[in-house]
Amino acid sequence: MNQLAPDFFNSDPLSCAQNLIGCVLRWDGCEGMIVETEAYDAVDDPACHTASRPSARAFIAALPPGALYIYLNYGVHWLLNFLAKSETVSGFVLIRALEPVSGIELMRARRGIAMDHLLCAGPGRLTRALGIDGAFHGRHLSNLVGAGLFRRENPRLVSGPRIGISRAKLRPWRFGAAASTSLSRRFVA
Repeated sequence: MNQLAPDFFNSDPLSCAQNLIGCVLRWDGCEGMIVETEAYDAVDDPACHTASRPSARAFIAALPPGALYIYLNYGVHWLLNFLAKSETVSGFVLIRALEPVSGIELMRARRGIAMDHLLCAGPGRLTRALGIDGAFHGRHLSNLVGAGLFRRENPRLVSGPRIGISRAKLRPWRFGAAASTSLSRRFVA
């Protein structure tokens, strides 16, 4: 596996979301292959936090590409996003699902379940399985011990509308590994 180049996130969110599929996220003794993402555009996307949160706009202005944008969704689940910034387009990439690779016993203990395909099948599930919370907001993977992103494989990519949002739902900005059994929800053909 090759570690992603430092400039990987110097990209628009749509390209970045697609290119993350098949990468392995290493975090605190656990690893999972990214099998599902969603892209959010900072300017033209009413579903992006920048549409309603000045703090999200300030985050993009102040931090470098690849910074972790972590927030508590509905007061229940932490969600992991990466900041993607090109010269013309910025936004976030939500990591929706991982396929567990290693550290599975630790993930099971954190989640309290034994079914591997469900350990990280959803954005809230994966942060709980990896032990990610708001303390990491604004940090960068390169500054975290035991964390990193690595290219593993290039699975067949599928796309479809984003899910779990109320605005701009029909944009086909959700991406996934076609053959994965660890998706948060199947893609409709």
